[in-house]
Amino acid sequence: MAAPQLSVRSSKAKDLAHRLARRENRSIAEVVERALEAYETRETGREPAANFYRRVNTQTATEIDLDQVIRENRQLHQSLEL
Repeated sequence: MAAPQLSVRSSKAKDLAHRLARRENRSIAEVVERALEAYETRETGREPAANFYRRVNTQTATEIDLDQVIRENRQLHQSLEL
């Protein structure tokens, strides 16, 4: 089965993609994919997952002792009397 292909009718876009691919030692497909992903992120306001997790971690990261929290909140279960 043939690999999917993207046809670009703009000679300017084709030349730019070839130039960037040569400069970055990447395939033309990689250059186009990365450019489209960046465009999607910028236009839709979505941030990449890695940036999101980094931002959330810096905003909310706290060091807690999970075992201590469990011990402090542990309650004995009142079992049934038989």
